[in-house]
Amino acid sequence: MVDECFEHEPSETLDGKTRLILAGERLFAKGGIHGASMREIAAQAGQGNHAAVQYHFGSREGLVRAIFDYRMEQMEEARGAMLRDAEVAGRLKDARTLLEIVLLPQLDLQDADGNHSYAGFLSQYLLQSRSPEFGDFSGSEPPNLTRALRLLRDRVDYLPPYVAQRRLISISLMFLNILVRHHGAEEEIFGETFAEALEDTMEQIVSVMSMPLRF
Repeated sequence: MVDECFEHEPSETLDGKTRLILAGERLFAKGGIHGASMREIAAQAGQGNHAAVQYHFGSREGLVRAIFDYRMEQMEEARGAMLRDAEVAGRLKDARTLLEIVLLPQLDLQDADGNHSYAGFLSQYLLQSRSPEFGDFSGSEPPNLTRALRLLRDRVDYLPPYVAQRRLISISLMFLNILVRHHGAEEEIFGETFAEALEDTMEQIVSVMSMPLRF
């Protein structure tokens, strides 16, 4: 995994559009995709123009798409490196490897306060998503993630599409939950380290995603 974390540079060094994306991410993570007004997001981003979101993104849905595009692009390099390593090692059909490629790059997406606001945002999005399409992330299709999801779908091709999508959402929420709740917290609070919680969760995730149908 890449050791660096994104978004630790001061917000004043970012352009106005990026500040809007990050403000939207934080507010959507806290209150849901429809829990913040465009005016609140503009104010959080330090924009005097309350119509700044509409100007840059057109709508709430446009801002959601921009958040996905922004974060997906940040994770592409790490996913590409992981895919290359997996191919060399002959592990492109291994469920654990593929799930790590899909999920683990999110570990590096910390905001300026060290929080996983993207994990909170994505959780909120997945909880309201009704898309039946496997791996649908608001229309964003970065090549490395798309390839990893295609390989994962091939790995569980014995599952009907609706089951594969339901399981993908379930395991994503499991992973995102420990990022939001555990990461950065003191060990005494949970009785285990974050690494221990992550390993246990990943083992559960592999089982849930790969389990054959029981009926």
